[in-house]
Parts: sequence; C-alpha cells; structure tokens
Amino acid sequence: MIRRILAVWYARNLEFIRDRSALGWTIFMPLALVFGLAVIFSGEETEEFQVAVLGDSDSAPERIDSGVHPFLATRFIAFIPAVSLEDARGKVANHQLDMLLDVRGPARYWINEDSPKGYIVEKLLLQTDPGAEKQVVIGDPIRYVDWLVPGILGMNMMFSSLFGVGYVVVRYRKNGFLKRLRATPLNALEFIIAQVLSRLLLILTTTTFVFVSVKFALGIPMEGSYLTLALVALLGGSALISLALLIAARVSSEEFAGGLLNMISWPMMLLSGVFFSLEGSSEWLQSAAKLLPLTQLLEAARAVMIHGAGLADIWPHLAALTAMTAGFLCLGASLFKWRFA
Repeated sequence: MIRRILAVWYARNLEFIRDRSALGWTIFMPLALVFGLAVIFSGEETEEFQVAVLGDSDSAPERIDSGVHPFLATRFIAFIPAVSLEDARGKVANHQLDMLLDVRGPARYWINEDSPKGYIVEKLLLQTDPGAEKQVVIGDPIRYVDWLVPGILGMNMMFSSLFGVGYVVVRYRKNGFLKRLRATPLNALEFIIAQVLSRLLLILTTTTFVFVSVKFALGIPMEGSYLTLALVALLGGSALISLALLIAARVSSEEFAGGLLNMISWPMMLLSGVFFSLEGSSEWLQSAAKLLPLTQLLEAARAVMIHGAGLADIWPHLAALTAMTAGFLCLGASLFKWRFA
C-alpha cells in the first residue's frame, strides 16, 4: 500500500514541477498581491472609531441598548459586543479596537494611551461620564498588512488546493488516466491519500517561500511558535485538499467542476476573513463562517502570528480542521468514480 501511494505521489509531484506556468503563478501571485495591497493600504486608516462593549454573549451589534449609557448614543462610533474580556483587551492593546467599555455597573474602560483614536474616544467618553474608571493596556499596533498576510497565504492555499486538485482529478477521469489506474492494485483511498500528500508538500513549500519573503521584506510580526504555525498550515492544507477531492470525486466535466469550485471558493474568500474581519457582523453569519475550513485556518494562524497563541489556545480550530479532513476523505473515497461517463 505504501509503495503504491508513494509511486502516485512522486508522479504527481513531477507533473506539477514540470508545469512552469502553474508553479510560477503559485509562487508569485500571492507575493504580488501582498505587496500591492500593502502599498494601497499604507495610508491613513478609516475615520470610524470602534469600541467594544462588554455585555451578554447573546447580544448582537444592533441590540446594544444606547439607553444603558449616554456614551453609547454617540454618532460615528461602531459599538461592538465583546464576549471575552481578555480577547477584547488584547485587541485594544494592539490597536485593533480603540477602546473596551464595561457599563455593567459603574463604567470602566480600557485604553492604549499610544493609540491616537483611543485618545479621541476617551475624550468623548469623559464628556458623557467624567467618573468612568480608566484602565491602561500596553501593546504595539497591528498594521493592516500584518493582519492581511495570513489571509493572503490562506487564500493562496485554498485556490491551490481546490483548483490544483479538483481540475487535475477531473482531467484524469476525462482522459482515461483514472480508468487505467483502476486496472492496478491501487484503490480509491490510496489514490486520494497520494494526491493529498503530493499537493500538501507543494502547498507547504510555496507557502513557506512566500511567508519568508514577506516577513523579511515587510517586517511581519511572528509572536508565536513556528512549529505551531506549521501544524496549523498542515492541518488547514489537508482540510482544503480533502474538500477538493470530495468535490471532484464523481465530476466528469471540467466546466461543471469549475463552477462547483468557484461556488465554494468565493464564499470562503469573502466570509473567512481574508481581507476584512467579520467582527461586528450578524451572529448567524459568523457562525456560518466557522463551518468553512478556511475560517478555522485563518483564525488559528492569526492567533499564533499576532497574539502568540499556543496549542492550548487554538486546539478547537485544530480539532475542527482534523475532523473536516477525516470527513472529506472518507466521503471522497466512498463516492469516488474511476470512469468517465
């Protein structure tokens, strides 16, 4: 079994490496995208202020009662419900939020005194409640490009997984290559495992190259462990590749496969937080986004890179990615069709 898997894995690696255009696109497209967006968003940030408000975990943004505290009626400030005190304080420290406000009793607020926006928001708060208790948090600001890089890397992994695997398997089926493999002792699960391992090696190699390039060129922070980040990339890549194999398990038309892959990849790119955070959006939308493997991958990667999270902090994401990988692989192997019909 191992020899058969390794033979298919080796052949698929050679096929990809010899396709110079695909290899070049996989490496240089994310580099160009990261540097381009870094230049575009290097100017001033949006003028909107963001204040997290501690409250009931079931609260939605539109349900924050402005009558609880007069400051909550201030215009041009986005008030976002905060479930976790520690998480919200960390975001204030990194300038991702301008202030954290607790109005459950005598008003308390947390602020980073090095934040220009935080300074303005504090002045507005004290105009409505001069007796509010002040707490200071300390931290370095997170640039947009620092937050963006994990999203770009994850998006590149997603496209490389879905289209690099989905189209290839459909093409194999259409030109009769899978039919010939069917005559060998290779079974569906072995073929799928070989495809996962082959694409995973290529994805991790190209992603590592891009990560190292942008880290040194743009000074991207890395607060956590590189081994933890590598584990996140490994499990995330496995889940995305397994999803692609599930989609291509029975499809025989390249046009239909392209439609299915686009139908899955675009919602993931928009809802998984590649370019912008869903924080402050509807709770049902955030819950739906957590069902996507790219969401789990990006949340874990950003937690490690930006906040220095360890395995104990991101284990729910790792467990979700592992479960997705196992489920997609089993379904893909059971539904796999060798012949073109």
